[in-house]
Amino acid sequence: MHQGNLFTALRQAFPADLDATAIETCDTARPLYYTWRDLDRASARIANLLDFLQLPAGARVAVQTEKSVEALLLYLAVLRAGLVYLPLNSAYQADELRYFIGNAEPSVVVCSPRSFGWVGPIAFQGGVAHVFTLGEERDGSLLDRAAVHPDEHAAAVRRADDLAAILYTSGTTGRSKGAMLSHGNLLSNARVLKEHWGWRSPAQGGDVLLHALPIFHVHGLFVASHGALLNGSKMLWFNRFDPRRVAERLPEASVFMGVPTLYTRLLAEPAFTRERCAGMRLFISGSAPLLPETFNAFREHTGHTILERYGMSETVMLTSNPYRPEDGERIAGTVGRALPGVQLRVVDERDQPCATGEIGGVQVKGPNVFRGYWRMPEKTAEDFTADLWFRTGDVGRVDDRGVLTIVGRSKDLIITGGYNVYPAEVEALLNELPGVAESAVVGVAHPDFGEGVVAAVVPRAGQAPDGAALIAAMKARIAAFKVPKRVFVLDELPRNAMGKVQKNRLREQLADTFVR
Repeated sequence: MHQGNLFTALRQAFPADLDATAIETCDTARPLYYTWRDLDRASARIANLLDFLQLPAGARVAVQTEKSVEALLLYLAVLRAGLVYLPLNSAYQADELRYFIGNAEPSVVVCSPRSFGWVGPIAFQGGVAHVFTLGEERDGSLLDRAAVHPDEHAAAVRRADDLAAILYTSGTTGRSKGAMLSHGNLLSNARVLKEHWGWRSPAQGGDVLLHALPIFHVHGLFVASHGALLNGSKMLWFNRFDPRRVAERLPEASVFMGVPTLYTRLLAEPAFTRERCAGMRLFISGSAPLLPETFNAFREHTGHTILERYGMSETVMLTSNPYRPEDGERIAGTVGRALPGVQLRVVDERDQPCATGEIGGVQVKGPNVFRGYWRMPEKTAEDFTADLWFRTGDVGRVDDRGVLTIVGRSKDLIITGGYNVYPAEVEALLNELPGVAESAVVGVAHPDFGEGVVAAVVPRAGQAPDGAALIAAMKARIAAFKVPKRVFVLDELPRNAMGKVQKNRLREQLADTFVR
């Protein structure tokens, strides 16, 4: 059994000078400086606490906290202890959390101190043995309990195919499904990206990552954090994205990763100037389609061309526009070629390869592709072909240079500000509200979020539901990013001859909702 623990690989990449700064906070009350030695010792204490709890093999640790360096240390500690990390969006509400706890059956739940009053009862009712708190001010019971444990820890021996994390992603029934990612999935992808994006070693002058993404999904937790840790690179750490503050710190950074929403907000910020970008090596965009207008405006404003890439919760990164000029140009509206080690094909409805330039379903294979969905063998079987290609659910075309363009999604998934929203979940909730007979939820173009969630509802006979009141009711039930930004009351929904709601017609009807 060889050592495949992702933490071990990250720890081996720490620089020789362990007293150098690994992370500097940029929006705490005062700057905090964490050395590489701090990362090692603090994650050891938390890992020792987890060992002390004597959890069952493969135990899940569910985490719903605000972003902080300590939350990243908790993630490293879970890997180090050989357990399974389960990040949850901090915006999730009680019904959503109840589902995740019931489905994943975690042994440990960590929440923010201010959420303990409602998270704790849900966790305990769901059979969770241990509930800790972790706050943004280095407070909470987790750190108090970990403080008494030793600051040295031998990482658990794990194989590359052992489970490291479960990421919940949207399900076709509206219920999320847990993508199971192994240590090998995550490490193979991090190593490929380190090479492909030209991360500079300390000997080459070193890269500095400005980290302003959330750490409860692939982009901020795996792509950004793993990239810096595996390269021994310092991070300038923002718990929240603030365009002015980010612009002011850019001269100290060389790499920035963002969702399209962050780029549109930077472009609207007066402090974001060409001079402040002069020392930047690379701007990367993902998690949602980058509009060509944003791509072009950014290049004109800064002199830098954003590198757009494509990935999923189930696969981490799959394709990327080129980093090196000799490998070709970065083309607006495309997501580049398959990364080294990744196989990609576009197929018709019979899983037969499409001709070059033809539109079809995107399928992938590779060491980064997940093992399947947690406790959903039927869904796993449905999403893999007989020859084990993963059906991404995206629709696209590949040109004669191997460059992929995503043209849509075979499912009606909405990506707003980099977050996934599945309409069925929102519709189910809308249909329960007073006065609503039926509803349909779609995504339409939004200048800030890429796509904005909108809903159309048909009233019950003799009733007149109010769109603003429906929105207010939903905000108490589900995460804010899922709540429709506008609700339209219609006499009827557009349908085809079979009675099925035609969401393409509804999108066309509501397309101008957010046009400025």
